[in-house]
Amino acid sequence: MSARHLILLVAAGAALAACETVPVGAYGPGPGPRPASTAFNPGDFAWSTQPGRGSIDGRVNYRRDGQTFDCTGSVALTPDTPYTRARFRTLYGSTDRAAIPEAVVRARTVPDPNADYRSFVRSTTCQNGRFEFSGLPDGDWFIITPVSAGGDRIVLMRRIGTRGGRVSVTL
Repeated sequence: MSARHLILLVAAGAALAACETVPVGAYGPGPGPRPASTAFNPGDFAWSTQPGRGSIDGRVNYRRDGQTFDCTGSVALTPDTPYTRARFRTLYGSTDRAAIPEAVVRARTVPDPNADYRSFVRSTTCQNGRFEFSGLPDGDWFIITPVSAGGDRIVLMRRIGTRGGRVSVTL
């Protein structure tokens, strides 16, 4: 093999290596195409503002590589709507569950990042690895909480449904 071919081969390998900064599949697919029907619409959130008999009894019991992670912030409960589903698919690579480094989530870009859905998000504290939401209407929700074992934070996300009763969930 000539020196020129060797240089071209090394350059091509370096270019391919530079394209991938996270191992394939390590944190989900990340950004992808988004259907037009997922634009922010406050009307899609209306159901979540109603009172209900549902509640969530939650516990954080996340471990990785022999380390136990603790809650390091508030626990957010976000209504499942076409907009939030598309947003979370982009941020977390899933609409079911995920455990992603906070830096990876923050580095991802979502369409319409200024859409303000915060008034529909419920928040509570996590104390001793436990949290609770009550008075929830029937529907599907995303639970999101940051956790840490002393180093960089991981963001846990899980989709859960309420149907008029108490639901227990462990993240």
